[in-house]
Amino acid sequence: MAATSMAAALAATLPAPQAAPTPSAPTYEAIPASMAQVIDIEAEIHITSVQLDAMVVSKIVKHAKEAPGSSAHGLLLGLDLDGTLEVSNSFPLPHHSNDEDDKSAKSLSRYQAAMLRSLKDVQADDSVIGFYQGMTLGSFFNQTLVETQAIHQERLRHGGIIIVHDISQTARGNASFRAFRLTRAFLDAYKRNNFSSTSLIDHRLTFSSILEEVPLKIRTNALLSSFLGTLAEPSVSAAVQTNPALAVPSSAIPPSYSSLNLGNANMPRNLELIVEALDNYKTEEGNLAYLQRQIARERAKADSYVAKRKEENVQRVAAGLAPLPEEDVNRLFKIPAEPSRLESMLLLGRIDAFGKSLEETASTGLVKMYAAKGNAGN
Repeated sequence: MAATSMAAALAATLPAPQAAPTPSAPTYEAIPASMAQVIDIEAEIHITSVQLDAMVVSKIVKHAKEAPGSSAHGLLLGLDLDGTLEVSNSFPLPHHSNDEDDKSAKSLSRYQAAMLRSLKDVQADDSVIGFYQGMTLGSFFNQTLVETQAIHQERLRHGGIIIVHDISQTARGNASFRAFRLTRAFLDAYKRNNFSSTSLIDHRLTFSSILEEVPLKIRTNALLSSFLGTLAEPSVSAAVQTNPALAVPSSAIPPSYSSLNLGNANMPRNLELIVEALDNYKTEEGNLAYLQRQIARERAKADSYVAKRKEENVQRVAAGLAPLPEEDVNRLFKIPAEPSRLESMLLLGRIDAFGKSLEETASTGLVKMYAAKGNAGN
């Protein structure tokens, strides 16, 4: 009773609550016509190019060099401005050997959310606009990449992009970056989850029409250019300044002699990958042929049953009897659905990429070998 009276006394000393004033309707200032296309709130401007910051290039190259094999992948951050997708930042994602493991997927999701939250706390770009993927010898076609990009193009503002980085080209001194996104025809077939022969014909899908390339340009700033210029300048250590005769100028970035390399180091590995991809394609085609024969057998049984039932009904009608009811053939015979040919298309794309990489390496190496032979003769 004392506690109740004390609470009543305290409540009595508080000021009486006043009715909250009715908020006035907010007023919004119209966007000027000169800025309407630049701001693009409704995402109506189609992305025509990708601008990659030089700092992002260095991050991707560093991650690809340190990651095992071609497992380097991560998220791209930035914004779209007047038809250009500007990539201003990126961060790598941890690699898991088993992508199907639920624990790995959950830990990856938590890591991604924590990184985006940390970037937002320091007021850095935290808008996901795509992801990057490391590759070797020009091949990057796989189910995981296609599924990830399909999710991004469905949920992100402008659909997102894939930036692929060829590690083998970088090892030869040529930084290779290309931007892609899925075509509308492939996305339509993917949403229907139908990659049968009829669907591929209707959508005119081949391995070359799965992705469309977006023009990419790299933007560098004065600070990074100055830093790279400083690394390339020769310098002499302070320890040998007392004896100039022993001083040997050196730089953090040594001079490159990659143009003198005949370029044949990757050819054996390239041939091995082509043979492996051809074997996988042959196995996949064998599995598809077996499923097609199984479907044909079941359909032949169903057609034979339907023809026999029609003939029997004709005989019953001629004898003055009631015809037998028609039964659902799909319930009596389990006719399998036509198998998906997505994996076959991806394997063909992989073989085509390996073949183009081999062609480029072999042609360049052949020219250099003829040049070296001519110089040796002189």
